[in-house]
Amino acid sequence: MKLATLAALIAAVEEGSMRAAARRLACSQPALTRMIRELELELAAPLLVRSSRGVQPTAQGRVLYERAVRARHELDAAADEISQIGGHLVGKLHIGAVPLAVMLLIPEAMRTFVREFPQIQLRISEELYVAQLQKLRSGEVDITVGGIPDDLSAGEFYVEPLLATAMIPTARKGSRWLQAKSLQDLQQAPWVYTGTNSHSGYARALFERNGLEAPQQGALVNSTLALLSLVSTGDYVALLPQQIAHQPWLANYVAPIALAEAGLPLQVGAILRQELALAPVVRHLLTHLHRAAHHINRGDSLLS
Repeated sequence: MKLATLAALIAAVEEGSMRAAARRLACSQPALTRMIRELELELAAPLLVRSSRGVQPTAQGRVLYERAVRARHELDAAADEISQIGGHLVGKLHIGAVPLAVMLLIPEAMRTFVREFPQIQLRISEELYVAQLQKLRSGEVDITVGGIPDDLSAGEFYVEPLLATAMIPTARKGSRWLQAKSLQDLQQAPWVYTGTNSHSGYARALFERNGLEAPQQGALVNSTLALLSLVSTGDYVALLPQQIAHQPWLANYVAPIALAEAGLPLQVGAILRQELALAPVVRHLLTHLHRAAHHINRGDSLLS
């Protein structure tokens, strides 16, 4: 199996069009078709389904595509690591981060890291609820900065704790829900859930931790902007990390709800695959994340 033919499959699946894939690879469409056909003959299985709307992977094609993306990522990482061992710190890192990290940890860490290592390209993707760690397992991201799951299997990942927080209920400034005294008072409120469904996430975990049935879902979002927009303008309740909920820039729009129950405790950390833990650029990035976490733990306001 050749790297060029795997690259052809990756481009075809991601572009959804043979013409666009050929353009991306700077080759002719017949040449691209030949490379895909070579793979299909080698594996004795169809990999793409062609239609008037473009191309889609078959079940077999999806399996090979996912493994090929992972293999390409590992080869790129190996090349970067070899350069880094030789003292030439170049390469790319893709970080998946929760809102607390995106809004507080990541900007400060990037400010100092990029100044020290300008040739390292950092890509940041926001992840509201990362307990499943799918993107980390698939190799789509290199490092996840978020809540450390309680059920994280020992040995699967390398974990470095960075920051302790608590997820606390918040509502729009002036909202009737700010009068609530206990979680039970908020069971009938429309809650903003984060993640892929309402059967998981921090809101449900907070209620279940206090022996209560999870509240109704008012909205389901997967971005900080959507969450803050709904809470600041509507009749919603949502959990925010306490360090964000108490930021001065948010005080005119959103307020914490003072309840008898404590917020949901959460340990935020950097989670990465074991094989990346010793890479020089990763060790440097972790140092800068620890430095940013130290500022937050000390009470410095990085955004005000």
